[in-house]
Amino acid sequence: MPIIVIMTGITIAIASGKGGTGKTFISTNLFNSLQDSRLSIALVDCDAEAPNDREFLKEGVLQSSHAVNQKIPVIDKTKCTYCGKCDEYCNFNAIFFLEEPQTIEVLEDLCHGCGACSVACEYGAISEKDDLLGYVNRYRFSTGKELIEGRMEVGVLVSVGIIKESIKMAEPFDLVLLDSPPGTGCPFIQTVYKSDYVVLVTEPTPFGLSDLKQSVAILKEMGIPCGVIINRADMGTDDAQNYLKRENIPLLMSVPFDKEIAVAYSKGEMITNLSTEWKAKFNQLYHTIKEEFEKNKAK
Repeated sequence: MPIIVIMTGITIAIASGKGGTGKTFISTNLFNSLQDSRLSIALVDCDAEAPNDREFLKEGVLQSSHAVNQKIPVIDKTKCTYCGKCDEYCNFNAIFFLEEPQTIEVLEDLCHGCGACSVACEYGAISEKDDLLGYVNRYRFSTGKELIEGRMEVGVLVSVGIIKESIKMAEPFDLVLLDSPPGTGCPFIQTVYKSDYVVLVTEPTPFGLSDLKQSVAILKEMGIPCGVIINRADMGTDDAQNYLKRENIPLLMSVPFDKEIAVAYSKGEMITNLSTEWKAKFNQLYHTIKEEFEKNKAK
């Protein structure tokens, strides 16, 4: 029976404090379980350093590959007065400057392409060049749904620009699912920044709980509501569940350590394609997320 999706214009990020907790498993299977919905849906693989959603969603056909460039400052030393203003304006320490002996260089690996140095220079000494960051690839499925994949060029150190462009490409869709990079650094912040709701995937271990607490603290600071999925829930302690109760954070789903899931994942297969029971569980997960989102919206 087709799923009737009524939540429109919503962005849901699936994230985790640490790698290996199962956020890609949740993201891809949630997306796959919604293939029958009436609305346009995009899954965005924001882990641009190591995107792997495509390994599980092989049916999508490549529609386009869009190059993502970043503006890098170029300093004309014949015009530069070595006033140091560009260095003062740079928030990322991407300009190396010495008054004596007069030295100025752009540290391209640290540059975020914000253009502040160009604005600061009063002498027209700074121009800009394009630097290739990577690509955004779009794959379309027979249902009309899309996988949007951000992929960094080899040697690029900052993924934020690619993540930003990948999410921008998903704006026209009714429902956007973001498979976030691991950790709680800049790539995570950029991914969840405009999300309406965040699903945090954790595991019942001391490391999992520690990273979960960091993620929750950041989302509270940003004012973004969240719920939690505990993966391999029957293998560890109850500390994570007790923490959720104390903090009044909803437990959206518990996934046991299941051999069928592990075997399917190791083969790059979707458990929602192999098991009607698991497809129904991920359908229910979507409706649980929707209910929690609507509760927070009503507050």
